Amino acid sequence: MSETQAAPQLSGKLFLFERPELLNKDSHGSLGVNRPARPFDFCSKVRAVPLTISEIPAAMKDYPVVFMSIEDPAPLAILGLVDDFNLFVDGEGQWEKGTYIPGYVRRYPFALASETGGDRHAIVIDAAYAGVAEGGETPFFDGQGESTDATKQAIEFCKQYEKDRMLTAELMKRLQDSDLIQPQSAQYTPQGETEPKTFANYYGVDEKRLNELSDDKFLELRKTGLLPIIHAQLFSLTNWRSLMQRRAERFNLNESQIFEKATVN
Repeated sequence: MSETQAAPQLSGKLFLFERPELLNKDSHGSLGVNRPARPFDFCSKVRAVPLTISEIPAAMKDYPVVFMSIEDPAPLAILGLVDDFNLFVDGEGQWEKGTYIPGYVRRYPFALASETGGDRHAIVIDAAYAGVAEGGETPFFDGQGESTDATKQAIEFCKQYEKDRMLTAELMKRLQDSDLIQPQSAQYTPQGETEPKTFANYYGVDEKRLNELSDDKFLELRKTGLLPIIHAQLFSLTNWRSLMQRRAERFNLNESQIFEKATVN
């Protein structure tokens, strides 16, 4: 006789989620989502967000792309400098038009939670999101308690994102094994000075080590499809300068003030 499986339980934390809850018709049957007037307020105070490996070629056009650490080389898009302000979300809570919005942000307020030690998954929502409301214009469930088409689309997006995330973890492990990810720093030389100043420390691909790889190691990276990702990460570092300019414009700072703590009214 088969045993009834216990319902999955939510534990741990999710980045950007203030009050994560497992989506279910009993608790959320009458709820839905309205588009808030300030849709990206939830991530306006973050300096970086995760990326999957498939996003790096698009993200490199707008953001410096770095890795979390040598031990956990998860890709990150850098959104701000010095303090916790997302320089791509404006004062009206809107993401800057024409710039790439990372998938981690686009899937919000949904996410996929995996069972520890198992293969079951559940959909999570951030119940604290400003857009979640009683009788929301985009309901989570229909009158029969079934997921609406909009919810199904969100679930499919989360599933695809999870597949990308798992592939990212696998390929990042291979990149980690190549010993190419090293501590690095971003520097600039202020006008009128001769000595560069460091304004960011991060982990990135060491170009010198890349050029010194043996033919076998280089071929291995090419076969895994990592070479375009490596080059995209290296090219993305030109965005440190545009991030500095963006910060100066946002907070009305001159060059000598550009790395001071910002004051926001």
